[in-house]
Amino acid sequence: MSVARPLLLAVALATSPLALHAAAPVSEQAVVAHYAELVYANYSDALNAARELQQAVQSFVTAPSEAGLIAARKSWLAAREIYGQTEAFRFYAGPIDDENGPEGRINAWPLDESYIDAVKGQPQSGIINDPQVTISAESLSALNEKDGEENIATGWHAIEFLLWGQDFDPNGPGSRSYKDFVDAPNAERRRQYLSTVTDLLVRDLATVTEAWAPHAKNYRAAFVAEPPRDALKKILVGLGSLSRAELAGERMEVALDNRDQEDEHSCFSDNTHRDIVSNALGIRNVYFGRYVRADGQVIEGPSVNALLAAKDAKLATRLGKALDHSVGRAAAIHAPFDREIVDDAGRARVKATVDALKAQTTDIVQAAKKLGISSLNVNG
Repeated sequence: MSVARPLLLAVALATSPLALHAAAPVSEQAVVAHYAELVYANYSDALNAARELQQAVQSFVTAPSEAGLIAARKSWLAAREIYGQTEAFRFYAGPIDDENGPEGRINAWPLDESYIDAVKGQPQSGIINDPQVTISAESLSALNEKDGEENIATGWHAIEFLLWGQDFDPNGPGSRSYKDFVDAPNAERRRQYLSTVTDLLVRDLATVTEAWAPHAKNYRAAFVAEPPRDALKKILVGLGSLSRAELAGERMEVALDNRDQEDEHSCFSDNTHRDIVSNALGIRNVYFGRYVRADGQVIEGPSVNALLAAKDAKLATRLGKALDHSVGRAAAIHAPFDREIVDDAGRARVKATVDALKAQTTDIVQAAKKLGISSLNVNG
């Protein structure tokens, strides 16, 4: 891989935008325009990382080996570090998750493994072991979430399952053998499936990235042409919804309450703790209008923080510190997450992150009111 992305994310975690400079007054229109630039940069990085994953997968399926499988896994993990930050751009019917958006094909979960492939006790289960099902981008797209929301056939987590397999290790991730792609039943179809879903992920991310490209007749052009207050509301809905309903709620509280591995986000790779960090960082990125690109370039400009500081400096400071705190709490969660949700000390760490996210969501709603947005639905 060309970039050590987890290291770059660690640098971003250690650098609080709150401490970098005092906010200067900006216009709503400037904040909206800069947000669009930040979104495009983040999606572009996610697309490039997915293409690196695509190359690693193609190399692996062409000549399966243990080293090739490990390389593909590393590429998946690196790409997730970047993609997780883009989750802050959802929840307002933008190009990722409007009624025609590809989000369900990209990041849907939880995943019923037996819908895709053989699992323990069910050696004939799954699309891969059903020769009557043609494996193609079109057929897998049609099968995704068909007859049940856990019938996930595509996206990050389908790829994750194929690369790691089921996770039976209480202290580590799944350990699928590369031989599953060589001499196991339907190995050729397994290789074809992995290659096809990875190609589809790249295609879908390219579509979303193009929707935010500058100087084009696309979603971005319409977004920046909206009344600035309307676009600003969408930005804040994205932040608040990810913070409370999605990250604190669906991705953490459910697993915490149920103590069930099946409720964690990236359960096959044991990468859930990193998903949580990157999601929390994505919220902070947007609020401060600051994103560290995969190559280390810093995208920075007019921010919600600056806009709020002009209205209520105390609230702006409090919210900024709350965002720093939640990122820090998320980073303190230990791996693997499925052990954290059953261990007393681990549960305390997860609960502290949930509480931090809830607290910052309250401040996000108050910030919206200060900015003239009276109603902000962030509860899903």
